[in-house]
Amino acid sequence: MSKADEGRRCSRCRERKPRVAFAGNRSMRDGLQAYCRECAAAYHQARQLARGKNVRPKVEAPEGYKHCRTCGEAKPHSEWHRNRRTSDGFATLCKPCKAAKGRVRHLKRQYGITEAERDALVKEQWGLCVICLDAAPAHVDHDHETGKVRGVLCFSCNAALGQFKDRPDALRRAAEYLEGNVWKPILEAPGVYRLPS
Repeated sequence: MSKADEGRRCSRCRERKPRVAFAGNRSMRDGLQAYCRECAAAYHQARQLARGKNVRPKVEAPEGYKHCRTCGEAKPHSEWHRNRRTSDGFATLCKPCKAAKGRVRHLKRQYGITEAERDALVKEQWGLCVICLDAAPAHVDHDHETGKVRGVLCFSCNAALGQFKDRPDALRRAAEYLEGNVWKPILEAPGVYRLPS
């Protein structure tokens, strides 16, 4: 077995470890860091503490699980998105926590409201969609020109308003159509039609 296959010795703990126990460093002759991953992590934490920075203690989790710092639970790896940039290969937030954080950011970025303000709108509407009065409201509706939030609608009603391009005249004609009052253009002159009001 060659020297490269045996691994290398950590400069800090003085133990001989396999190559996979060392992170990469292109500036070194063999392409590996001088400290093993464990010693490098301990050295980094000691330096952060010496600088007065907050260092979160590592929370151990069973094999095949990871601890989420947001919800405080240890969840199986299937509950995490993959992230090649992290040391363990998983994201920093579990899927439910990431989704909740994404919803909060979306509301603030897209509509300029918080979850509490959205919940207050739903409460004012008695927990119903203000158009169909049937389904639970889940989608924030806003004026596309001004950006002002009008209310919270169910998916179908919100999508319908979008399909009608927020045009009240088109919605009125659609209501007339549904009530059986089919309108037709009125011929005033050859090639000139007037739409009914």
